Amino acid sequence: MSSSSDNPLIRFAAFWWALGVFSLFAVILIALKIFGGGAPENDPLEEAAATKRYETASKIHAAQEANFAFKEVEAGKVVQVPPHAAFDAVGKNLLGDKVAKVEADTQIHPDGDIAKAKAAEQGPDMGPIDALTPPADTPVDPALIEAGKAGFMVCMACHGANGEGGPVGPPLAGSEWVTGPVSNLIRIQLRGLNGPMHIKGQLYTPVAPMAPLSYQTDDQIAAVLTFVRNSFGNKAAPVLPKQVEMLRSEVGKPMLTEADLIKP
Repeated sequence: MSSSSDNPLIRFAAFWWALGVFSLFAVILIALKIFGGGAPENDPLEEAAATKRYETASKIHAAQEANFAFKEVEAGKVVQVPPHAAFDAVGKNLLGDKVAKVEADTQIHPDGDIAKAKAAEQGPDMGPIDALTPPADTPVDPALIEAGKAGFMVCMACHGANGEGGPVGPPLAGSEWVTGPVSNLIRIQLRGLNGPMHIKGQLYTPVAPMAPLSYQTDDQIAAVLTFVRNSFGNKAAPVLPKQVEMLRSEVGKPMLTEADLIKP
């Protein structure tokens, strides 16, 4: 009786089974070679590429070192410095420089602190205040004129009993400033007035500035201004206490000049 190992069919099947296993193992090795995550450490192509990269990096570093190093172009004249020295010098200069004030309006953020400060210096918008002024033909309460006349006693010493003016105070009679925008007169009362003014086509230069009269109440200022605007040949609308109240924020600011006022 023969053993199974002598069976040709069994030997044939074993041969092909072994061949299949070795073939599968070879395919796995090839796949690992292709998709296994890179070349082996001893790959000559990879080593050549790495060597080239290192050479390029060394050249760049050497060039940077040369550019940042001290260079004496002529006796006593050195240019280019290491970064740490340059940064140190720039930092000291920045710390020593004074911050320059922004002058151009185009550089100012409309909602920033500088814009708000400039708006505060310029004061409130005079348009809404002058818009409250009644029409020129509005009848004036005689009691208001009398109150204003009593208040004018303080002004008489400089402006004259009849508003003719003098060395200290400019003329009020026939003055375009008196019958002009109400906001001008109120601001002058609250802040005072300094410097020459053009009145009735001539330059008037007082010997002393007008001091502010902000201690007066809104009603008192409105009354005296209404009196001046309707006396000495002048005829204009009354001044309202509400208009004076709206300009109380002007108190404490520097004296006005002609350039600060609305030209009548």
